[in-house]
Amino acid sequence: MTPDRFEALAEAYGGDVARWPEVEREAASEVMASRPAWTRDVLARAADLDALLDTFERPHGSAGLAARIAAGAPRPRPRRWADWLLPAGMGVGLAAACAAGIVAGAQFHASPSTPAASDADALVTAVSDDDFSLYLDEDA
Repeated sequence: MTPDRFEALAEAYGGDVARWPEVEREAASEVMASRPAWTRDVLARAADLDALLDTFERPHGSAGLAARIAAGAPRPRPRRWADWLLPAGMGVGLAAACAAGIVAGAQFHASPSTPAASDADALVTAVSDDDFSLYLDEDA
């Protein structure tokens, strides 16, 4: 670890090395062992800043401040077209989807309007009139 990196970490995380990122602590302890006077000075300055910051007290807003902020907030636009649907919830949407599925299924599965063809009609359709005699029983 370079001295500049040590100083940057002390400025960012303070004078207590235990609050530094874990990956930096071992390298910091090596720098502290090699340059004890300099690192003690850097950590003392950072600790002084930590102590000064610890004395800072956050300002508290007045009791009416939150009420004034809430009163000044924009109101949501009314959604008139959906307001009648909201009390019913998702059940109305589910029922509509089911009804649409039933209607669509009934339309696609409807029975044909023409009566079913008999086997004889199918045979006549499959072969021409000339070949029809081949399939007839000669005994008939």
